[in-house]
Amino acid sequence: MSDRPALLLYDGGCGFCARGVQFVLRHESGRRTLRFAALESEIGLEVRSRHPAIEGVDSVVWLESPDATDTEVVLVRSAAVLRVLKYLGGVWRVVAALAAVVPRSLADAAYDFIARHRHKLTRGNPACLVPTPEQRSRFIDWDRESAASR
Repeated sequence: MSDRPALLLYDGGCGFCARGVQFVLRHESGRRTLRFAALESEIGLEVRSRHPAIEGVDSVVWLESPDATDTEVVLVRSAAVLRVLKYLGGVWRVVAALAAVVPRSLADAAYDFIARHRHKLTRGNPACLVPTPEQRSRFIDWDRESAASR
């Protein structure tokens, strides 16, 4: 696992995705280095403009900052989920290792199925992402976006 700063982009209008972010916040170990932003945010749009291959991705993107070689690591779909699990550490790292044996095409097909139906999964019980004041500093554009929506 890289020690480079990482950003998790998620669908800000999706209750299932908000629950995923809440899951990460509840289960991360002492690291607390992961930052968050909605795909629809300024930074989300900027990342997608730098990486046209992810333009159609509307659920989760893992982005690691450039290293000494100036390369950004961008992971989507099942690869992004596995990286999140590795970030969480502990038993989640073991789950990621076990899931990594599944061929990428099958893992991505399962991911795509869930992604297509994610809005239905929380239809009766939507989630609203409200980070604590301590967590809020890890959400890029949180203050600007929440002020704009008032």
